[in-house]
Amino acid sequence: MTHSDLPRTLGALNASRFSDRLQPHRTLKEELRSNLICKLDRRDPLFPGVVGYEDTVIPQVVNAILSRHNFILLGLRGQAKTRLARMLTSLLDARMPYIAGCEIRDHPLRPICKQCRDKVSMLGEDTPIAWIAAEDRYIEKLATPDVTIADMIGNIDPIKAARSGQDISNELTIHYGLLPRANRGLFVVNELPDLAGKVQVGLFNIMQEGDVQIKGYPVRLPLDVMLVFTANPEDYTARGKIITPLKDRIGSEIRTHYPLTVEQGIAITKQEAWTSRHSPAALEIPPYIHEVVEHIAFLARDDKRVDKRSGVSQRLPITVLENAVSNAERRALRAKESETVPRILDLYAALPSITGKLELEYEGELKGGDAVARELIRNAVGKVFNSYFEGVNLRQVVQWFELGGALRLDETIPAAEMVQQLGRIQDLLQATDKLGLSENESDAMRASAGEFILEGLYAHKRISRNEELAFVAGERPSREERSRDERDEGPRKGGFDQRRGGGGGGRRNLN
Repeated sequence: MTHSDLPRTLGALNASRFSDRLQPHRTLKEELRSNLICKLDRRDPLFPGVVGYEDTVIPQVVNAILSRHNFILLGLRGQAKTRLARMLTSLLDARMPYIAGCEIRDHPLRPICKQCRDKVSMLGEDTPIAWIAAEDRYIEKLATPDVTIADMIGNIDPIKAARSGQDISNELTIHYGLLPRANRGLFVVNELPDLAGKVQVGLFNIMQEGDVQIKGYPVRLPLDVMLVFTANPEDYTARGKIITPLKDRIGSEIRTHYPLTVEQGIAITKQEAWTSRHSPAALEIPPYIHEVVEHIAFLARDDKRVDKRSGVSQRLPITVLENAVSNAERRALRAKESETVPRILDLYAALPSITGKLELEYEGELKGGDAVARELIRNAVGKVFNSYFEGVNLRQVVQWFELGGALRLDETIPAAEMVQQLGRIQDLLQATDKLGLSENESDAMRASAGEFILEGLYAHKRISRNEELAFVAGERPSREERSRDERDEGPRKGGFDQRRGGGGGGRRNLN
């Protein structure tokens, strides 16, 4: 049935196929519940695009809806709380009828506002009907300390009273707030603890008892609405709190979380990062670059210099990848190359995408955001390097530097020139086959892979990098250090130094 064929009067609506869905007992929560049951029966995806919550958060959201609960999504920043709430509209009917002209979208068979009750009483089956789409039944409000009862519930409108000739205490003189206008829809309040206590009282009173006082006049509005809240656990103490009676009336408290595995994080970052961009240079991102970017976020979440209460948003790897790709794209455009491939050096160019997303503890503040971010990148490279080159003999590469070789990094060097320089280092480009590269790979891919190997050796202190961004030989450990390492860690495996973990290293290292 097209939009033009939908019933336009109450009588036509009662005679249509929509009459079963208009039964007075079918509330909004029953609508969500029945549509959810249909999706579960058909095994349809419930929240497509939400990755990593399949076995944790989503089952709890399903249980809350089946239980007809209002619920709160509780978690740190960047955990897709708002996105999940917005996707609840997929569980609503495609179109919903309401009494035409009603500000609060009254149910045709059970109107709650005086104006609609009077209209139905006067016009009967000729009462005009309008229709609203599912996405328009969603209202979202960011809670801030300046939000008032008038914003959320409503206020007396003296101008409306004067124009209509009504007494100011009459219900017809009310200017409705956001919550009544969300009637028969979803009302989402983000950052709930930031809402003033008296406004929270107004919320739970109208959503449970259905009444509220506006300017001293009691108003009864038994709204049909589902409330979804989001909050950050830190907000309970940092900026405000959720009052106890409101917490008691929220049916389910659902905890969100960051990706549990690097693979989940990579999937989210690939999905959300803006990498499918129109450019003269075609983009290809090597798998190890994706892994390093994600490990930066995982290491930051475990770093004692980063504030755990604030968390490290999933937006960090997304913006880091976007920035690194842009830096690589800039290089390819300047060199008039046909392919864009990010290198590790491009991740260092993406430092502004990291430092602004890290809330540092005292130790981190002393060291500085840039230094902490650089160390996170270096350690992330070290972890990913281990997964590809554990047990691989790279002694010839290290020896080239020990014999006086040096390679200066420059993010503007074209790929062909970079490969030519890397080719002077014995066995380096041959080792790129461990990264899945073939002999026919482009210069851009080989340059990126060669630089990754050198950065991995630097992360494990096999070679060093000086202040001029040149890779040079690493400092040899003293006899005491060697004997201590051998005693603590045992002999190294293969040709790769397993004794000395990731981190800084070498003389005059960049921080």
